[in-house]
Amino acid sequence: MATQRVAVIDYGMGNLHSVESALQHAGPCDVVVTDDPAIVAAADRVVFPGVGAIGDCMAEIKRLGFDRLISEVVTSGKPLLGICVGMQAMMEGSEESGGTQCLGLFEGVVQRFPGGVDEQGHTLKIPHMGWNTVQQSMPHPLWHGIEDNTRFYFVHSYCVTPTRSEVQAGVCEYGLPFAAAIARDNIFATQFHPEKSHVAGLQLLTNFLNWNGSC
Repeated sequence: MATQRVAVIDYGMGNLHSVESALQHAGPCDVVVTDDPAIVAAADRVVFPGVGAIGDCMAEIKRLGFDRLISEVVTSGKPLLGICVGMQAMMEGSEESGGTQCLGLFEGVVQRFPGGVDEQGHTLKIPHMGWNTVQQSMPHPLWHGIEDNTRFYFVHSYCVTPTRSEVQAGVCEYGLPFAAAIARDNIFATQFHPEKSHVAGLQLLTNFLNWNGSC
């Protein structure tokens, strides 16, 4: 069997070395971090990460033509994994940066956490940073070998609320319920960082390397 070719899209936003390293630990694969559309198009599967302000991210995505490229990846049927701001960028728009138009791959918006206190009276600091429990809300190949209510690592100030609940693959709670993962066809995206989530995160990445892009 030929080695999997995995392209990690580089548009200047995120610690891509940690994603690359985690994928290499997850299973046999040839990982390349690249801003070359031809390399992304030739890959067997694609990872779309991101951290930072969505306005800056979307500006670079559009400047480099990755908005069109990501749409082509979706149409091709090859597995696509979004991580953190990569997931947020897949929505219609975000409140961040005064309102930012995103890729529109999923219906729904990205909103800032309201903060406040939880049911126990603990202050909900923003950003939401650290480990939190993810409840799986649909069966999916990327959940293989991962128990429901497993904890994953998050760092974000904004959260996703999909318009259609059926695309919500995982749910988390931080003052309000929000989408920890979304999925449709050959797309799976996580608000949490699998590359920072130890055993469960590596299992999810292993599942991604084994996934044929079908739910």
